Amino acid sequence: MKIIYLSFALLLVVSTTVAQEKDSRKTERSAKKDARREKIDNLIRQQEEGALVFNKQNVFGLRLNTDGWGVVYEKGYLKTVKTTNLFALELNEKKHPKEQKINNVLNNNGFLQIGNPYVYGKRNSFYQLKLSYGQQRMLGGKTNKNGVAVHAIYAGGISAGFERPYYVRVQDNSPEGTRNIKYTPADSSLFLAPAPNILMGTGLRYGWNELKFVPGVHAKAALRFDYGRFNEVVTAIEIGMNIEAYSRKVQIMLLNPDQQVFFNGYIALMFGKRK
Repeated sequence: MKIIYLSFALLLVVSTTVAQEKDSRKTERSAKKDARREKIDNLIRQQEEGALVFNKQNVFGLRLNTDGWGVVYEKGYLKTVKTTNLFALELNEKKHPKEQKINNVLNNNGFLQIGNPYVYGKRNSFYQLKLSYGQQRMLGGKTNKNGVAVHAIYAGGISAGFERPYYVRVQDNSPEGTRNIKYTPADSSLFLAPAPNILMGTGLRYGWNELKFVPGVHAKAALRFDYGRFNEVVTAIEIGMNIEAYSRKVQIMLLNPDQQVFFNGYIALMFGKRK
């Protein structure tokens, strides 16, 4: 009989413990559900007030600079409701304001030669790989899903510049009758010869194994107008100014002053996602 009572008591203790554990788990789940509901309610309220609420964003951009073009990838992390920390990687090519493409000339038979146009007097193509850190601050939020959010952006960082020699195809006295050359003191008369001695440009085929590294720094300030219909999607136009300074002067065009500091304006189309 004692065994029956002990078994019943043990069963009662186990049942009570299990019930308490179930109640504890139920209370914990209820608390998590309430916290999640409160968080969602806060996000909805902030979005209704015009804030763009997210944890991080990935954005790609196409930039048209006053002195060239570029592409950018940007990673953003929300710091506060109105402030986002930005990390960006850019690739740009700089163009000199005196650059002008010349179409292929007529050959001796009066027919248009087939080939790439060229830039007369260009010595180097200049590319920049930029790494930057900055912030995006909201100036004005969306009043509705069709509104426009306005952000101020400021950033700065390091810039890796690369000079690539510019090659053209010229006529000369070699057995082939033509030769691809870059600017050197020995070939300066051929490189700067008037048409039709310069036949065409060589495109992107030459000079990559002759890159010269030019380190520098850069900074920018911009306004971004985000007109994306949904907060999860980035669709924006960015307008800004950029300044770059390099460790030495960069020569892009012959017969023109070399530059060490560059200043430009730009407009960019930005697109991406938030989550």
